[in-house]
Amino acid sequence: MNKAVFLDRDGIINREIGDYVYNVDDFVLNETIADVIKLLKESGYLIIVVTNQGGISKGIFSMADFAEVNGYMLSELEKKGAIVDEVYFCPHHPDVTKCLCRKPDPLMIEKAIARFDIDRENSYMIGDAPRDVLAAERAGVKGILVEANSNILDVAKMIVNGTI
Repeated sequence: MNKAVFLDRDGIINREIGDYVYNVDDFVLNETIADVIKLLKESGYLIIVVTNQGGISKGIFSMADFAEVNGYMLSELEKKGAIVDEVYFCPHHPDVTKCLCRKPDPLMIEKAIARFDIDRENSYMIGDAPRDVLAAERAGVKGILVEANSNILDVAKMIVNGTI
């Protein structure tokens, strides 16, 4: 079985700006995220992004906008030697439609667990909202709540060292 670290996107990988990040001009990688991803990958963890993108169903931005930002994110991380194994996203918002994939529901994590044969007991979810931790717990993964836009390199080191 594989071990994984699931990462929320906005606030963890890129700057949370208090509004939807749906164009590359607003997308700024958090300072140490490439180092975090490289450390975790070198330690044998899969890196899987799980992100709510409710602005799609609200009509604020399109699937194409999300795809462009997602491609940009992956490209910018790759330039720094940081490889993401997969990105799962929920385009729904409860004000518009009901779904089973939006965090705090665990469906995105569950899909990754099934696809990548992930060991729940040795996997983690890092997020900046209680819904991230709740989704992790519902999927049987350890949830770690951090402040948005914070340096999570120490958290990654604790995961690698088994002290968290």
